[in-house]
Amino acid sequence: MEVVNEDWETVRTVLEGDTAAYALIIDRHQAHVATIVGAHVPPQYVSEVAHETFVRAYRSLASYAPKKPFKHWLTTIALRSCTDFWRSHYRKKESPLCDFSDNSTQWLEAVRFAESEREFERLSQAQEAKDILNLVLDSLPPLDRMVLVMTQLEEYSSQEAAELLGISSANVKVRAFRAKRTLKKLLKKYGIEGA
Repeated sequence: MEVVNEDWETVRTVLEGDTAAYALIIDRHQAHVATIVGAHVPPQYVSEVAHETFVRAYRSLASYAPKKPFKHWLTTIALRSCTDFWRSHYRKKESPLCDFSDNSTQWLEAVRFAESEREFERLSQAQEAKDILNLVLDSLPPLDRMVLVMTQLEEYSSQEAAELLGISSANVKVRAFRAKRTLKKLLKKYGIEGA
């Protein structure tokens, strides 16, 4: 509760004209914002999107009310910044196999023809698996991607994801279902069965 009061005091100080005090908020929450953003955008864009999050938070500071912790309010802004990142970097709906790197293509071939479940598990833990998952996730609409990552990979409940994304819980469930279905189709298209 102490940090909540500390955040509110700092926000009031900034709103009263001491804009330099905003550096305290950045120092206090930069690791949290970097963690959130790092889970949703490629590593080379994390600092850019995190910076954008703090700029947006500063511009919206007057709208913050201490009903909920400042960290929660800032998390919502960070997630919206991630969604906007994907909207602006939205790729075409389907990535042809030729868009994959040579290593990723080899990994796909190895998975497709893997003879044992043990070999498949070993291969699926490789970095290439993460690269392929990101390529497939990139083909989803931005909000569907965010919902899927939050509910399936980060294990937020539908209600928590809805609150943070500013949409209804029912909308989260529909988007998660639709995104999982699309993801399965794309993985199947690239020869990854049973995904």
